[in-house]
Amino acid sequence: MPQTPPVPQDVLDLVQGAQRILLTGHVRPDGDCIGAQAALAQLLAKLGKEVVILNPDPPEPVFDYLGELVEYHAYEGGDVPAHDLLMLLDISELGRCGDLAEPLRLAPAKKLVVDHHVHHGAEWWDAALVDNTASATGVLVYRLAAALGLELDAGIAAGLFTSLVTDTGWFKYSNTDAETLRIASDLVEHGVKPHELFGAIFQRHPASLPHELGELLARMEYHADDRLAVLTTSGPSDDLGGGSDMLLDILRAVDAVEVVLFLRHTGDGRAKLSARSKRDFDVNALARRFGGGGHIKASGATLEGPFEDAHQALVAAALEELESQLATGGPAE
Repeated sequence: MPQTPPVPQDVLDLVQGAQRILLTGHVRPDGDCIGAQAALAQLLAKLGKEVVILNPDPPEPVFDYLGELVEYHAYEGGDVPAHDLLMLLDISELGRCGDLAEPLRLAPAKKLVVDHHVHHGAEWWDAALVDNTASATGVLVYRLAAALGLELDAGIAAGLFTSLVTDTGWFKYSNTDAETLRIASDLVEHGVKPHELFGAIFQRHPASLPHELGELLARMEYHADDRLAVLTTSGPSDDLGGGSDMLLDILRAVDAVEVVLFLRHTGDGRAKLSARSKRDFDVNALARRFGGGGHIKASGATLEGPFEDAHQALVAAALEELESQLATGGPAE
């Protein structure tokens, strides 16, 4: 069996030495982020730690079953809870914590990053459990549990399974590897019922969703010999939640499509980008042009300015990246 990467000793020392631990994540936390938080909070409680989860935004309603296991708090301003260790999950940059970033930066506590994204810039933390080959942050939490000698239970397994399936597209994305599937098998043995979690996460959309998806698909445009598909909303739009991934997957099912971009009005003069690729295109390079980031095949960003200007700038940048990456095999400089 392949060797699992070890957890650095300084990570173990920080966790074991802390008593009050604050867990946080990125704005609009997704299933990977809050699933990993749910599992980690329960694991740390087994060690007798005082744990608080504080995110910039509340979890999506579809993850309410995790809220029955742990308590999530959304930042509303003011001081953050007293803590001697901050653990950032699913991010390595405090800037992605929104309004919560500055209070966390000023807090005197040690900082520990647990993340599977590519980090850009200097290492600012005290310790890090980072592996950008891991399919989900939950994989890293699973490794941490093993290194600490902690037993799993059904609640912890539910959090970890949520993390895995939301970041691997229920094991259909290319980041699904042997370690991911071994962990998933272990989680099922610890009480996870996959069909129940699938129903909770992916089969609770409102009756309006098919109509909304139809309207968006009617606005879809192709570029670059159908290799680039772009979707835009007609006006300020609420987040579709899991419906966004459904929409992007429909377009990735088109044989010629390599890149899918979904740009929606946020209602505050900006535009929110979700970018996905199917084969080799690096959408992280594209997203970073606009101050965003993520994974090679799944990234996002927030674009400033009038929506139509943002739309045109995004398409132009995507076409430039397509041409460059096709010619050189790498992102444009």
